[in-house]
Amino acid sequence: MEATLKGGKLHDITQLGVRLAVGVIFIVQGSGKFNEGFVGFLTNIGLPPEMQIPIALAEVVSGILLAVGVLSRISASLLSIIMLGAIFHVKGAQSLTGQGGYALDLLILACCLLVIASGPGRASISHVVKRIPRFLH
Repeated sequence: MEATLKGGKLHDITQLGVRLAVGVIFIVQGSGKFNEGFVGFLTNIGLPPEMQIPIALAEVVSGILLAVGVLSRISASLLSIIMLGAIFHVKGAQSLTGQGGYALDLLILACCLLVIASGPGRASISHVVKRIPRFLH
């Protein structure tokens, strides 16, 4: 079941742009979390250091899947959970702007929710794979 907002090339380009932007952000951010400095950050915010690899992998793998359009809703859901953790646990949801503000986190969360609601769009690997059986008959 796929929700549709409006068809057309502009819609497809917009969905692709949102997926690519969020995907690249998480690939880059998640890649940086494989270093030892992130372990210190985790302990400072009260999380066990063993969470380093699962968090980094969740961001990188979900970012890749989101960018190419495979398992997009699942990836966006996982990234939404990560963003909720960033907003409420890491930043304490205290200030929308300024030092420690969560405005960008909220914007990324909104983009993830958009992908969950609308799906990956036609410019995605999952859409192309769905269409292959039609060409084989």
